[in-house]
Amino acid sequence: MIDYKKQVLSNGLSVIVEQDTSTTLAAVNMLYKVGSRNENPERTGFAHLFEHLMFGGSKNAPDFDLPLQTAGGENNAFTNNDYTNYYNVVPVENIETALWLEADRMAHLKINETTLETQRKVVVEEFKEVCLNKPYGDNWHHLSAMAYPEHPYGWPTIGKEIKHIQEAQLSDVQEFYNKFYNPSNAILSISGPLSVDHVFELAEKWFGHIPAGALLADMKIKKPQQTESRYKTIEVDVPVRLFIGSCHMPGRVDQEYYACDLLSDILANGKSSRFYNTLVREQKMMSSVDCYLTGNFDTGLVVFEGRPAADFSTQECIDAIWNEAEKIKSTPPSPRELQKVKNKVIASITMNDLSVLNKAAALGYFEWLGALDDINQQEEMYQSVSTDEVVAACTKYILPSNASFVEYIPTS
Repeated sequence: MIDYKKQVLSNGLSVIVEQDTSTTLAAVNMLYKVGSRNENPERTGFAHLFEHLMFGGSKNAPDFDLPLQTAGGENNAFTNNDYTNYYNVVPVENIETALWLEADRMAHLKINETTLETQRKVVVEEFKEVCLNKPYGDNWHHLSAMAYPEHPYGWPTIGKEIKHIQEAQLSDVQEFYNKFYNPSNAILSISGPLSVDHVFELAEKWFGHIPAGALLADMKIKKPQQTESRYKTIEVDVPVRLFIGSCHMPGRVDQEYYACDLLSDILANGKSSRFYNTLVREQKMMSSVDCYLTGNFDTGLVVFEGRPAADFSTQECIDAIWNEAEKIKSTPPSPRELQKVKNKVIASITMNDLSVLNKAAALGYFEWLGALDDINQQEEMYQSVSTDEVVAACTKYILPSNASFVEYIPTS
């Protein structure tokens, strides 16, 4: 149980605090409600670019990392389709260093041709390294475009094309910052050994003077339903054959999400899972196979990945996945099988709640979802999922007509 308190500043900044007296560290998490879904389709990769630009210095802190490291802290960030998250962990007596740095870059980020060019080069090199030069590195470029042809999830977080970052103009970048990096579009969440009232005072001290910014429209976008299978073959210089595919499923706040999550674990979580037992150990059709969820705010994906064995075609392996899905309907998970995956999920949640950083990040995340109270209801939500609900989710979503697949074939 995370005992939290929430307050909204007059400029719209949501502040959520959890007091944890078991540690001497404080975690300061800043979530901005901007991800790749908010980008112009002709100017993609900006949310990820800003993850880098935000460490380029601000008006009163030319070097973001140095003051934090001097205060004994550490920090990092990540970007996804839906939001961008920055986090800091510091000795509690130095928490104001983290708050000062976050406030200064929210209000006065240093954006000029020099900082843009520096971070542009970093992001372009990352794009080349991760997507162009790494085997299978562009798989999400292909799969996203197939699964979401009419939705801003249709490109990966790093961007649709490398030229979108190469050609980014200072005016475009400044406009993006002005639109999304402001208190009314942000969530500050803190966990550590401080009184809740004192943290609210510190939040007002460091962030209360920053102008609110314009309120943004609700970004939830309805995706047209997929009614036929989609398939793409890519012949390229890769070591072995690999396929990655997806089926659409409900978004993160939908009640069916929990059944889908448990279903993916039954299918592919560990060596006792159905995929591993049947497709890898018994039939030896694949050297590896996996299944997981993307957890997007809008409609998400159940993702399949597999490496076919030499004696089997990719189509045979995909057909085997559909067969295993059919078996869920004819041979539903036993109470023991279902409880086992529930226990794994709940154990993971419990372990995460031991860390101030994980708790601060989770508080920001659930507030962003618009379901802050759910942070303490997760165990109940997973435990309440029945066998019938798992079978219903499989029947409804794990279908060839709801699927997109990308196959990689070695040129040699």
